[in-house]
Amino acid sequence: MADQDQNAQQNSQDPSFSLQRTYIKDLSLEMPNAPQIFLEQEGPSVEVSINVSGQQLAETVYECSVTATVTTRITDKVLYLVEATQSGIFEAANIPAEQLEPLLGIVCPTMLYPYLRANVADAINRTSLPPLHLAEVNFQSLYEQRTAQAAQEKGEQDSGLVLPPGVTRQ
Repeated sequence: MADQDQNAQQNSQDPSFSLQRTYIKDLSLEMPNAPQIFLEQEGPSVEVSINVSGQQLAETVYECSVTATVTTRITDKVLYLVEATQSGIFEAANIPAEQLEPLLGIVCPTMLYPYLRANVADAINRTSLPPLHLAEVNFQSLYEQRTAQAAQEKGEQDSGLVLPPGVTRQ
């Protein structure tokens, strides 16, 4: 009996992570220059931006969102603009603090991105235009860039050197 109680207590302290739900939080498609833009002969240029955000909903429950903004232009006219936010609810319990932020900034967006890609392609396909398939994204690299940028904004320079107190970098 004591072994069962000890095993149950140990299992309740084990790290756990799971995706609870995924959903489209926002989806908009605009074609401000239709139908005249369809008469243009030039090929379109595409601009894509990706953003990741998140928030804690409860003690072990988090929401992560990946937002894509796709702007397609012919010359200076917008052919279409798609803004889509794919979100998910994740449960993360007993995760060490130093591992929680990378988990939410790398693993969660990586899990959500295939849903986002499919929803963006589907929305564009419904315009009768050829679908646009978003390229793969390395969320680890994106996370590291954001972390480095935040450190730089704080005035910290991550050179790998640890200076003793009172010593300044020249």
